Amino acid sequence: MSFKYRLLKAIDVAGLQILDPVVRLCYAEEPKVQLKRIGLFIVIPTITFVAFLGLWGYLAPKHTTKSGEVPTPSVVWDAAKGILRFHEREDAKTADFNLTGVRRETELAEVNARMAELEPAAREAAAAVTAAEQAAREKLAADVAPLSEAYREKRREFAAAAKARQAALLEQAATIAAGDADATTAFQRAYAEHEAKSAAEAEIIKKMRDEQKAAENARNPELAAARLASNRIEEELQFLRKRQALLTAENAPLRADELKAKLAADEAALLAATEPAQRLALAKSISTQRDSLAQLEAATYSRPWTLPDQIGRSLRCVFLGFLIASAIAIPLGLLCGLSPVVMAALTPLISLFKPVSPIVWLPIIFIIVGGFIPDPSSSGILDFFNAIPLLGGVGINPAFLASALTVALCSLWPTLVNTALGVAAVDKDHMNVAKVLRLGVWARLFKIIIPSALPLIFAGLRISLGVGWMVLIAAELLSSSEGIGKFVWDMFNNGSSQTFAQMFVVVFVVGVIGLALDRIMIVFQRLVSFDGAPTSL
Repeated sequence: MSFKYRLLKAIDVAGLQILDPVVRLCYAEEPKVQLKRIGLFIVIPTITFVAFLGLWGYLAPKHTTKSGEVPTPSVVWDAAKGILRFHEREDAKTADFNLTGVRRETELAEVNARMAELEPAAREAAAAVTAAEQAAREKLAADVAPLSEAYREKRREFAAAAKARQAALLEQAATIAAGDADATTAFQRAYAEHEAKSAAEAEIIKKMRDEQKAAENARNPELAAARLASNRIEEELQFLRKRQALLTAENAPLRADELKAKLAADEAALLAATEPAQRLALAKSISTQRDSLAQLEAATYSRPWTLPDQIGRSLRCVFLGFLIASAIAIPLGLLCGLSPVVMAALTPLISLFKPVSPIVWLPIIFIIVGGFIPDPSSSGILDFFNAIPLLGGVGINPAFLASALTVALCSLWPTLVNTALGVAAVDKDHMNVAKVLRLGVWARLFKIIIPSALPLIFAGLRISLGVGWMVLIAAELLSSSEGIGKFVWDMFNNGSSQTFAQMFVVVFVVGVIGLALDRIMIVFQRLVSFDGAPTSL
């Protein structure tokens, strides 16, 4: 088979049929047809996505929330770069904590050189912010002063007009004789006109006040840019100062060397001491230093969770839940497909529990998990999960397990139903041949039933993984388990314009990861499919 057809086969298996016309065009196969397909499957979607970004960029600044304006695509992109930069800096600080020897000295020299370079820039940026703030105040005064004066003048004018109308109404009321219906009706009409004019004047005053507030709150791009530049320099300087501390006073190997030197000195002093009280004090000091040294040697840098870290934790959580769901759903699906009695018995339970929301399952599971793990610090269940290579280093806790079990309960149904359908749809001729060959139960199961049902089983697994990924974010958000959901909740509670933009970043991150997981399952599904049926759009 030529490379062209191997490549087309790989594209087909991966479910990336949009690349098929590109490959065929490279080999000059029906260029007009391939160009038409490229336009349909690549150019038009690209134009649509660009139009979506343009519409988003146009509409976003027009809507203001309590967290500021809705972020534009460029702001979201900057937020994504900021998230990645924060992660890289935490990685650098984690490495600095344990650096020794020449590498530590080299890194320290680079940090000091960069700080010397940034400090003048920081002073210049601070001066630029001061100048921009002064210019902004002057511009604000120039813009707001005429509006304020017009607002005050109009209020005085309307107040005088209202006072005059009230005086006229009092005079009119004084001239009305008791029982004069026509005069009373005219007075009521005059009073209604007074109220209408007062309402109209109040509306004008409100509009003028809104214009004044809008001018006061108007954005100043120059000031915003100056503050952003200054903040970025200050953030980098703060990062470098922390690195400097981790490479010197807070460096674990350096502190350990200092403790070892002091410990050796105290041990030598204890050996040479003659006074009982001095020996007791030295022995206490030596014991304390040994404990401190043991804690320091076991210590690790306490880094905050970054979004890449939380993505890794979320992926581990969803795969644990997915594996648990598959371990339950596939055997039950096989039983349902093989036995009408089991199918009839489980159908009511499937129909009852399948629509239940993860928001309902999570608190129930959390309570049950808490009952099995009353003390997370000494739980054999948690030790078992932490020993699994896929999960090692994540730090499994009850919230993580509750989220994974919620994912399992909400995602097992598509696999169960598809497995049962696949088993029930096995060709009867195959089963008759198995009877003729006198195959045993296990031979029938593993040589006929499961291979025939695999395409539908993997179709169910694909749907289950997608459902699990959607459920996971809500589960982590509600359970406060570290992960993408927890990141979104923390950003929501922060309530700043920067964290608002980071929430938009998460939207795209979740979508891209979900797409990647779906592509992976498509590959597996295509590998076990034998009918050539399409598995994706």
